[in-house]
Amino acid sequence: MPVIQEYSYRAVDPRGGSIVKGTIEAASEAAAAGKLRVQGLTPVSVAALSKSGMHREIKIPGLTRHVSAKNLAIFAKQMAGLINAGLPLMRTLSILIEQTDDKKLQPALVAVQAEVEAGSSFSAALARHPDIFPPLMLSIVRVGETGGFLGAALGSIAENYRKEAELQNKIRAATTYPTIVLIVAILGVLAMVTFIVPIFENMFAGLGSQLPLPTQILVAISGNMWWILPLLVLSIAIAWIWWMRNRHTERVRKVVDPIKLKMPVFGKLNTKMAVARFSRNLSMMLDAGVPIIQALGIVGQASNNYKIEQAVTAVQDSIRQGKSFAAPLARADVFPPMVSQMVSVGEESGTLVDMLASIADFYEDEVETATSQLSATIEPVLIVGLGVLIGAMVISLYLPIFTLYGELGQQ
Repeated sequence: MPVIQEYSYRAVDPRGGSIVKGTIEAASEAAAAGKLRVQGLTPVSVAALSKSGMHREIKIPGLTRHVSAKNLAIFAKQMAGLINAGLPLMRTLSILIEQTDDKKLQPALVAVQAEVEAGSSFSAALARHPDIFPPLMLSIVRVGETGGFLGAALGSIAENYRKEAELQNKIRAATTYPTIVLIVAILGVLAMVTFIVPIFENMFAGLGSQLPLPTQILVAISGNMWWILPLLVLSIAIAWIWWMRNRHTERVRKVVDPIKLKMPVFGKLNTKMAVARFSRNLSMMLDAGVPIIQALGIVGQASNNYKIEQAVTAVQDSIRQGKSFAAPLARADVFPPMVSQMVSVGEESGTLVDMLASIADFYEDEVETATSQLSATIEPVLIVGLGVLIGAMVISLYLPIFTLYGELGQQ
């Protein structure tokens, strides 16, 4: 995908016939010109601005925002409605560009419109922006465009991403509160060690007796926070940058993805989410008429889990050899037995699409139940853990006082 950059332009304003100048952000010169035409201007010249020095675009790993499932669902639904209403493609894209607020989707649509106007097919224009439009979406659009049912294809895409957005929102709602509590607690502990413990340390210095071991450890940590805290922040930053750059590499995914499916509490939830996403996406693609081998390849990539991709690859090999779809699923330890059994019934009865949709519905309900239980499970663990940690710190601070009182009582 072309990099979004800034262009300077000169254009004619038809309303007054005057020449206007300015700058505009777009993916290419053609996209910039298309965006100007959408604004009612006639481009005269468009040129890229230099990106050296202060004008260079800065990208921080992990902070580059992608188009959310919710915004993709809204885009697909709006476009499906306009196409089904009989509007031409170019007019539909113009309306969507005006209505879209997403800062990454809008310039991509401007570029798509310019490419379609230049003679490219809609699916080919979308394919030039893989960071915006996922392969799953591109395949459905391509089939719908070729078969003459683009509106219906976009409608199925909208429904799929709507369910995906709902799933993400449920997970986010279940984990937001525990995450905030954990972060606040960590900051509180660091503040206590950095600012409170030194006050007690000055008081302990006048007692004239040896401090208990827990207190010595706490005081030692507090005295070294001037280098421990910067080192901790730097280590977290380096680890985050490394993770954002390497998380999609095969060597990392081979290790991390199986752990995701076996983690305490979260492992079963991740498995249910993966099965629901796999079933929903495959059902939608097969229903749209995408060949099963191609659909499996795309769905495997969209699963975002190495183990599921390997299982899907085994299914593809089985189908290429004329064998069963369900057998490789049964052998993979990722999919629960119910999935392979229902897929087997769907194969035999010719209702595979309906069976996959039923599996997706079942596991989406399971995810909803699991997420509602997640907060109830995590919150007590967090409270107990924080209580133990803070309690241990408080006891360590007061141990010297208790010891002193004990010595005075013995005298």
